[in-house]
Amino acid sequence: MRFTLLFLFIITTFISTAQTEIPKREFRAAWVATVSNIDWPSKKGLNVEIQKQEFVSILEQLKENGMNAIIVQIRPAADAFYNSPYENWSRYLTGTQGVAPNPYYDPLTFMIEEAHKRCIEFHAWFNPYRALVDAGKNPNTNEHITFQHPEWFLNYGGKKYFDPGLPEVRQYFTKVVLDVVKRYDIDAVHFDDYFYPYRIAQVEFPDHNSYAKYRGNFTSKDDWRRNNVDLLIESLSKKIKKEKSYVKFGISPFGVWRNFSKDPEGSLTKGGQTNYDDLYADVILWQRKGWIDYLLPQLYWENGHRAADYKELINWWGKHAYGRNMYVGHGIYQVGTSSKPCWKSLYEIEYQIDQTRNTENINGSAFYSANSFKKNYYDLNNTMKAKWYPTPALLPSMPWIDDEEPLAPILKISNGRDGNKMLQWTISNPENEPLQFAIYRFALNEKTYIHSSKNLIAIVRGNSFVDKLNDGKQYKYVVTALDRLHNESQLSNSVQ
Repeated sequence: MRFTLLFLFIITTFISTAQTEIPKREFRAAWVATVSNIDWPSKKGLNVEIQKQEFVSILEQLKENGMNAIIVQIRPAADAFYNSPYENWSRYLTGTQGVAPNPYYDPLTFMIEEAHKRCIEFHAWFNPYRALVDAGKNPNTNEHITFQHPEWFLNYGGKKYFDPGLPEVRQYFTKVVLDVVKRYDIDAVHFDDYFYPYRIAQVEFPDHNSYAKYRGNFTSKDDWRRNNVDLLIESLSKKIKKEKSYVKFGISPFGVWRNFSKDPEGSLTKGGQTNYDDLYADVILWQRKGWIDYLLPQLYWENGHRAADYKELINWWGKHAYGRNMYVGHGIYQVGTSSKPCWKSLYEIEYQIDQTRNTENINGSAFYSANSFKKNYYDLNNTMKAKWYPTPALLPSMPWIDDEEPLAPILKISNGRDGNKMLQWTISNPENEPLQFAIYRFALNEKTYIHSSKNLIAIVRGNSFVDKLNDGKQYKYVVTALDRLHNESQLSNSVQ
């Protein structure tokens, strides 16, 4: 009996240790929703300085929590959180559609610069087809596309949508996205789950005219609709990379691709709606074809959910990565707000993060949404930075885009005030890339091994870093360079 208990204790301890190993490379992101002022700004028409302060506060919290990417909704409903030549300034920003911030600033430029200062990737989040959240009210100016081309739009469920079946709609949206890719220093283009709208029972999406005109050889409207979305994704993928090869393209789909009852390739779920059958988004095809660089399925359910079990779904998505990156979206908004007992603590989210780290082909997490960190239920922020993300993480690499590593830095160290260590380095950067640098610290007798997170103490921009650890011990340091796709250089010289 004693032997059995001891064996179980050892096994349990081993499993617990394995689950808490922190990956050196991991996507750690949060969504910032702007539609209806869900996350930012906190309300319409805020003073410009308060808008800026609120966004910087979001970034500071994410940085403190150990996160390395932010996904910001810059086009919630055919409007813009940036100076667009095609669409109105968003009323969610300034209070009045079409009115620029006063005093003037470009929020997208500001957000990108502030994120990059903190070594946080900026993913620009677009909603392709949603035009009006209330079809009965159109706040846009007369020059807006909703007035210039009313024939492009359809009303469904009280909202107004672009008709995805029109080639001119795909051309227009492509133009909108490429404008941002060309003019702004974004790291990725990001779409969420809204392609064709979620199906309303007994109500057909009214695209019969475009189907009659553009159906071609399709005999199934469902297949035709999927093809319309495929055409957009494939075309955008090529054009984004042609414009800037390093800009990533990612999709965050609904968490169920297809139910097994409809397709033996599907998951053992009972999703009431699915990407393939209801949103006409064959996201697995896009991943398999290499049209996108990452998938970020929204797995907002808990372990053991009767219709959509988290564990079943994370395993299913991990088996459908097809050599591209696969991340997981967590419904952290449910913590402290859901009536279900499993969300009355942080245990469910912690368990989900452990599962991402122990599931093959899953490369990280994103959290919906940033407001959860502001609410901080159950001491979420302290738990995240102390337990889940206690060390920095490099972003997952994408060798199909670029696998060429930068040159190694040359490091020197001097003693600063109060026993601080001042690290400085030089590097040859012939391409003038916006490099980051990973700082590693080791005990003097420790092997210089950088392939785990244990010794990674910081990721910074610039050519210097101050280590404020002052415990009376001596250490040795190495630095590596990271290009914008997080390819890592060889080690610098080791200095103690």
